[in-house]
Amino acid sequence: MSEHHERAKNMHADRTRDNDGELRQKRGDTHVGNIEREYGVDFGVRSDMRLDTLREKTGLNSIEDLISRGRKER
Repeated sequence: MSEHHERAKNMHADRTRDNDGELRQKRGDTHVGNIEREYGVDFGVRSDMRLDTLREKTGLNSIEDLISRGRKER
């Protein structure tokens, strides 16, 4: 049975919250190119790099921090 998760309000993309109300983490196997396209940023890496690899490379875990850094480096 699937759980119902509330959509996060005021977010650019459709992110949902977990049962504690926290934003759910993006899956580590998400391709960076999908995030770049969705949020209009360029991380300067191959688009087929996995998100967990980018997190490890940058030391940043939150999507918001990664996006902020991607926008500053443009």
